[in-house]
Formats: sequence, structure tokens, C-alpha cells
Amino acid sequence: MKPVYDSFVEAVKDIHDGATIMVGGFGLCGIPENLLLALVETGVKNLTVISNNCGVDGWGLGLLLRNKQIKKVIASYVGENKEFERQVLTGEVDVELIPQGTLAERIRAGGAGIPAFYTPAGVGTPLAEDREVRIFEGKEYLLETALKADFSLVRASLADKMGNLIYNKTAQNFNPMIATAGNVTIAEVEELVEIGQLNPQHIHTPSIYVQKLIVGVQEKKIERLTVSKEGVK
Repeated sequence: MKPVYDSFVEAVKDIHDGATIMVGGFGLCGIPENLLLALVETGVKNLTVISNNCGVDGWGLGLLLRNKQIKKVIASYVGENKEFERQVLTGEVDVELIPQGTLAERIRAGGAGIPAFYTPAGVGTPLAEDREVRIFEGKEYLLETALKADFSLVRASLADKMGNLIYNKTAQNFNPMIATAGNVTIAEVEELVEIGQLNPQHIHTPSIYVQKLIVGVQEKKIERLTVSKEGVK
């Protein structure tokens, strides 16, 4: 059985200044909202964040940005975050933008213990400058190295007390691979059940990858609300 925390601040207390963290989710879908709020409360600084994007202004990772807690972002999408854009342009935060498929594979490789791989994405672009390129079957491929983190923060719909996780629909985006690539994985879950209650065939992340569990209620904010001309009825 894995430790189940009552306090989100307590769950993230080991995340130290200068740590590298991976954060699951895509936009605001499937993000560990309460764990991020707890990091804001702890005030930890100089974080390197690996995530698909950096949230939006005023929510998710955007809260850490606003609080000047992030020194570098490794992501595939700048998105709707104006504060992120401002800090990048002023040099307040470093950013490494990576093609989305490459980012996903670098994280997956880190979790699988694969140190590097070759991909055609980025060949012939500034991404390939001063990088190793090899030819396989007459086609050029760029060497990419794996990504790992000190801590991975993920969000799941269901978990049992052993730490097996099930994600809801599109929350499967980056959460499963990120759960495997952190030295310590902290899972924020919506519902915790007894061991044996989850169908083994439905489990997305096996318990071996998870070190901490905590149950929380998410606000599940909408990143961009779109309605018809008639409005919501």
C-alpha cells in the first residue's frame, strides 16, 4: 500500500528549490490542480518544468509562472499564457520548445530506461543545429535524448490503495508517460478505492511507478469557452 496524504502541501514538501518536475495534462485537461496550488503555497523556487505547456494565466502552471517560481520550461506549446510569453521575451524564464511527438517520446524513453533515440522531426530546421544527425535507409534522423525528472505530478480519475491508476478519457494525454519518468511520482486522484476493486485490464499506470497518493476535488476550469451565437441555454 502506498502512503495516502491528507495535505497537498505535505505531499509536495520534498520538492526542493532547483528541482526538475514533470506535470501531466494538456492545457487544463488532466492537470494536478491541487498539487500545483500546494507548490505555490510552499514557494519553492528555480524549478525546471517539463510539461506539454505552461497552463494559462492564473491557473495551473500559470500560477507558478506568475509567482516567479519557474526558471526553465521544456514544452511543446506556449499556448494561451500571456505571462509565459512576457517572461520568455524578457529573459526571465528559459524555454526549450520541442515538437509535441518528440516531447512525448523523450518522456516515454526516460521512463523506459532508453537514453536516446533518432527521429525525423526537426531535421533541416534550427533544432538540428550542432546536433547529431544520422542516415537510416536513406533518410536523415535527429538524435534526441530522454527526459527524466526528480518529481512527476499526475492526475488520475481512479486509484486503488496500492497506487494503480486509471485516467479519464483525454486525461490520458501526457499523464501515463510522465508517471513513469519521475524518481518520485505523486498522484492526485479523484477517487480512491480498495485494492482489488479496479479491473486489472483497465489500469493505465501500474502501482510500481507511484510513490504518493492524495485525493482531491478539482475545479476543472475550461481553458477556452466557446458557445453558439444564441448562447448557453
